[in-house]
Amino acid sequence: MKIGEIELRHGLCLAPLAGVSDRSFRLLAKEYGAEYTVSEMVSAKALCYEQKCRKEEALRTAPLASVLRAESPMAVQLFGADPFFMAEAARMLESGEYLGNSSELPPAAIDVNMGCPMQKIVANGEGSALMKTPALAAEIVRAMTNAVKLPITVKIRAGWDAEHINAVEMAKMLEDAGAKMICVHGRTRQQMYMPGANWEIIGRVKDAVSIPVVGNGDIFHADDALRMLSETRCDGVMVARGAEGNPWIFEEIVCRLEGREYIAPTARERLDVALEHTKRIIAHKGERVGIPESRKHMAWYLHDIRGAAAARAAVMQASSLDDYRAIFDKLLENEAQD
Repeated sequence: MKIGEIELRHGLCLAPLAGVSDRSFRLLAKEYGAEYTVSEMVSAKALCYEQKCRKEEALRTAPLASVLRAESPMAVQLFGADPFFMAEAARMLESGEYLGNSSELPPAAIDVNMGCPMQKIVANGEGSALMKTPALAAEIVRAMTNAVKLPITVKIRAGWDAEHINAVEMAKMLEDAGAKMICVHGRTRQQMYMPGANWEIIGRVKDAVSIPVVGNGDIFHADDALRMLSETRCDGVMVARGAEGNPWIFEEIVCRLEGREYIAPTARERLDVALEHTKRIIAHKGERVGIPESRKHMAWYLHDIRGAAAARAAVMQASSLDDYRAIFDKLLENEAQD
């Protein structure tokens, strides 16, 4: 699979996840087999307006767009509904000429968020609200394509609601506007994250365009990924919630694709990685921010471990890395006694 000049052997991508796919999570996913990752969504307008800030330490948006060499290939995802601001933000990301830039290199691509279903985003006509305005969506991609040489990719949904399934039409317009890859989440905005993604629409988009198509939705195990690749003939898969607390899903998929045995981590190994994940979050953001942000991750790592419910409640009250260690040690000790 190719995105511009980027070659991905298996097309295994980590989805952009607001409040989740920060640097620590992206690097961990890459270590276990993710070939391509995407930043948390970055507001194009905020990045542009932030350039008027007098104190660099007060910047909030620019750090979200930071790219390190160790993360490459990584895309930065922009959201917005104004072609001018989207193009200007893309130009800034490509050139590196913006206040607060701490990147070691430009992003491998710039992704456009046309899939976020959250009310505060769609209320401004952004995210999945753009599924209702395909002409504007195409204008945004065209403006960005004219502004930069980096590949412009787009993440869309099946449609706005059950009465307006327009992913195929959208994909054609976005390809004509210059998009180099389309990722299709097989749900409408109305469905949010309800069970039952429609993979058939992914296959229809694949048949309709000549650029790579990546499928997204309901990939929680390697079997899901292989079935999506087979049923939709998509070029790659993007894993979202299936990677939460489970970065090994990429290793599992790679093993299945290459015909190798996959050995799942033990409970101890899972919790050791959970602690390492927390260390990285703290190193990146400090303990005051890192511990509260890590709690959801720790709760996800506990999935399917005996006694997880009580441990999960304790994790939500933890205030340090040592607290996590004590909770995990007690959990494993009780499991061994059982």
